[in-house]
Amino acid sequence: MLAGKLYDASDPELDEMRRKAGDLCTRFNATSRHDDATRKAILDELLPGHGANLDVMGPVFFDYGCHTRIGDRVFANFNFTVLDCAPVTIGDDVLFGPNVSLLPPMHPLRWQDRNVRTREDGTAYDYEYGEPITIGSNCWFGGNVTVLGGVTIGDGCVIGAGAVVTKDIPANSVAVGNPARVIKTITDADASVYQDYARA
Repeated sequence: MLAGKLYDASDPELDEMRRKAGDLCTRFNATSRHDDATRKAILDELLPGHGANLDVMGPVFFDYGCHTRIGDRVFANFNFTVLDCAPVTIGDDVLFGPNVSLLPPMHPLRWQDRNVRTREDGTAYDYEYGEPITIGSNCWFGGNVTVLGGVTIGDGCVIGAGAVVTKDIPANSVAVGNPARVIKTITDADASVYQDYARA
């Protein structure tokens, strides 16, 4: 699965891993925001590869959790969804708006390869595959952004609300639309948008 080859998602080991991650997501989503210690403990178990100062609003939805690596000081707003059947890597200081989805899973294009099959014992299965997603540091994702498998987003990017990212985005770019396209390169000239009192 992690190598990007066709695999049977109903494999018992994978099924048990998804059930565990699903239970952890359910627990996290049901825990009061005032209970910081419990929420942190759940995230530590769900996302063993996360860095310092992870801030997640919830609800969250992860297929596995253990296949996602998150850097330091990352913030995820409501309904953060990561279907990490392939590796998902997120850099430092990344901001995710509400309803952002990172979607590595892929299904074959031909229905003959994609449709559900039946084993001799009568149980159903199908084949799928995944492609990794890599997100650099210092990125900001607006609300309702979808990133598809196989995409790399460079450092310092801004992905506009509602964008569907189907191809790589170079560093320091503003990308918008469906499919997302680069409309601007971010430069030092853009520092003028900050008010004087907000300068570091």
